[in-house]
Amino acid sequence: MKTVKIVGVPEHFNLPWQFCLENGEFNEIGIDLDWTDVPEGTGKMCQMLRENETDLAVILTEGILKDISNGNESVVLQQYVASPLQWGIHVAAQSTFQTISDLKDKKVAISRNGSGSQLMAIVNAKNEGWNSDVLSYEIVNTLDGAVIALTENKADYFMWDRFMTQPIVDKNIFRRIGVCPTPWPCFVIVARKEFYENNQAVIKNILEVINYTTIEFKQIPSIDKTLASRYEQKLEDIQEWLKITKWSQKQLTEKQFEQIQNQLLELGIIKSTLNFNEVIK
Repeated sequence: MKTVKIVGVPEHFNLPWQFCLENGEFNEIGIDLDWTDVPEGTGKMCQMLRENETDLAVILTEGILKDISNGNESVVLQQYVASPLQWGIHVAAQSTFQTISDLKDKKVAISRNGSGSQLMAIVNAKNEGWNSDVLSYEIVNTLDGAVIALTENKADYFMWDRFMTQPIVDKNIFRRIGVCPTPWPCFVIVARKEFYENNQAVIKNILEVINYTTIEFKQIPSIDKTLASRYEQKLEDIQEWLKITKWSQKQLTEKQFEQIQNQLLELGIIKSTLNFNEVIK
């Protein structure tokens, strides 16, 4: 049995992985897939890849490409979710902020440096015509940390998947004042380069299992009710999320890669171009 370490966020996007694990599908092909939830998100997962604490990661596209441009020796195996991530822009429910423009020069809560919550704050700033170089941050590590930061006025706003934060909005802890979708496919599956080079057959088998599940995922009977129950969501919110979420079983094309890279360069998220053949496997 080959042990493979993998990390991802504890969110509804990754329920297909949990189903495969619960059903023993990786064990059936001789793989002990050791999944670790990482609520801190992409910045933490980048660190784990760098420090050989994981072999694979299901990770935000912008975050891993930024970290690869900064020396992370990882490669992209394929897209995982092709649709954009809907980043909600949240403030404390009792705050005086009413519109996105009210947040100019205000402090943004982020999970970690290099996280999606930081990079999407840059995207939002550019969308609003703000100078993203002067954004100020409060590191909060997790969604729970963001709740504390906003309610205690340590930060002014926080960006996170709008569906995963919906229960917090429903409880009148956060108020959502806007949504900022990613202008690229949101999740990719990546591997440490060394692990990829030495385990290509194992990786191929893992991808075949997860891709078979994601192809059929939306057709699973009562999947909306299962998701709503597991992730404490309202059924109508999950149904809306399922409509707009598209899993992928394909690799990024060179054209897609260049489009994403050019957007990241324009936003200042990466400083130099990446080599398609070195990054995309």
